[in-house]
Amino acid sequence: MDSEPYVDDLYFSALYDEDEIFPVSDEKYAEELQMQEALMSSVLVTMASRTSETKTQTPGEQSDAGESSVAFCGICMDRKPGGEMFRNNSCRHTYCTECIGRHVAVKIQENISSVRCPDVSCPGTIDPHLCRPILPREVFERWEDAICESLVLGSERFYCPYADCSAMMVDDGGEAVTASECPNCRRLFCAQCRVAWHAGLDCGEFRVLNADERGRDDVMMLGLAKEKQWRRCPFCKFFVEKKSGCLHILCRYGSCVSL
Repeated sequence: MDSEPYVDDLYFSALYDEDEIFPVSDEKYAEELQMQEALMSSVLVTMASRTSETKTQTPGEQSDAGESSVAFCGICMDRKPGGEMFRNNSCRHTYCTECIGRHVAVKIQENISSVRCPDVSCPGTIDPHLCRPILPREVFERWEDAICESLVLGSERFYCPYADCSAMMVDDGGEAVTASECPNCRRLFCAQCRVAWHAGLDCGEFRVLNADERGRDDVMMLGLAKEKQWRRCPFCKFFVEKKSGCLHILCRYGSCVSL
């Protein structure tokens, strides 16, 4: 307060009789002065108590008050209640949970594991754990897979060769393994050639095949030919099997094949 409270004779005389302005007796003056001092002391104590309560407000109470306020989302350009805003740990920018959810989902669709703040000038990244409550389960699980995948060196990871699976696996660099089973789809594949299992052919025989001969039916045919010891004409690529006669055959292109 700017100045101390004071009492004059006019004030006390007005309290009792507006016609009798003066005089006021010493006894009554002293009595009223004591009463006013008591009232002012009570008012000052009350004001000091309220000021103290305001200054000592707990962080939880301040947070509740903030959440009940209205905030502005820089993505949808709309004002949202504080309880609907997403607050990141690595930067000061805030956006509504709906916009952040869509932003993260788009980045995960692009196979980006480290999702940055939507502000183009902000280097902060979004904490995945803070997004768990606002993301669909399948999106969050895909994000977790992308993060795990990013932690594995490119030279150590490979994928199931079956198009409807494509599960990631890790090559630990140990012993050479050929026939392997995918832990996800339980189908057999060759870990060396990184293709579906080429039954009947070793890796060297498979690798010399042309691209149009590596289909499942082609590989099965080649495996059968190897088992039956059929010979293949190097020109027309047809298989022949010796039943009887000499060890030479003339193919339809006029080339001689030794059996």
